[in-house]
Amino acid sequence: MSRLLEGKVALVTGGGRGVGRGIAIAMAEAGAKVVVNDLGATLDGQASGEQPAQEVVAAIEALGGEALVDGGSVAEWNAAHRMVQAAVERFGRIDIVVNNAGILRDVMFHRMSEPEWDAVMAVHLKGSFNVSRAAAPHFKAQGSGVYVHMSSTSGLIGNLGQANYSAAKLGIAALSKSIAMDMAKFGVRSNAVAPFAWTRMIDSIPAETPEQKKRVDGLKKLVPEKVAPFVVALCADEAKDVTGQIFGVRNNEIYLFSQPRPIRSAHRGEGWTPETVLETALPMMRADFYALDRSADVFTWDPV
Repeated sequence: MSRLLEGKVALVTGGGRGVGRGIAIAMAEAGAKVVVNDLGATLDGQASGEQPAQEVVAAIEALGGEALVDGGSVAEWNAAHRMVQAAVERFGRIDIVVNNAGILRDVMFHRMSEPEWDAVMAVHLKGSFNVSRAAAPHFKAQGSGVYVHMSSTSGLIGNLGQANYSAAKLGIAALSKSIAMDMAKFGVRSNAVAPFAWTRMIDSIPAETPEQKKRVDGLKKLVPEKVAPFVVALCADEAKDVTGQIFGVRNNEIYLFSQPRPIRSAHRGEGWTPETVLETALPMMRADFYALDRSADVFTWDPV
């Protein structure tokens, strides 16, 4: 990989495993100094005693790069500020934030508890805000900076049993757009990426029925490291005009996702009553209603 990020400093949350690990190493290969943040937690966010971030830092150093371990929780405001400050104190600046940290608490909506909702929102959505907000003053002061936030087709399209995760991931896409708008005048860019990858985040998907097994077999073909080159490219100065977008990366496929815009309209000069809405407006729009598609209903082909 060319040294597209020479002289840059990147913070990658959830950088100890899967997609985050691939991104952290690719950033280093592209010349960046990297803060690898990872709690070493279990899939549902519990402490495990593992130190995957240390392993990634060792791998980066073996390549001749520079990296730093951070074990803070993105869900905690002070911890998020400490990890950004650690980058500045160790490497002198911060240029890139990749919000990748995540957990799962999958359960059908009618059985979901408040703690299951709160835990997922705290790590994904609040965590992305916390770390982004911590870096914002530095980005503003230097007149540059790049955010990459990990969204998901679970939020952009939909999935069963993931109301908490889906809401957080769609919220992250909106957060990214808001950051792009608010920070544009400071030369700061923000984009969202929906990664397709076989990681422990989806390793818990059931594979009991033939349909489920077929889906899981397809997902196992998705290589986490293939997300990294696109993320590195987004963070390069050569992509300085790319901001406020939502992308997807699925092995060798790259997608640009649409963003909600009106597709049908109805008007009535004398105004609407509930009866005329039922008689006229809804029938006019019904042909363009969206089905209750899941992500797998939209991405039906094998990864390229």
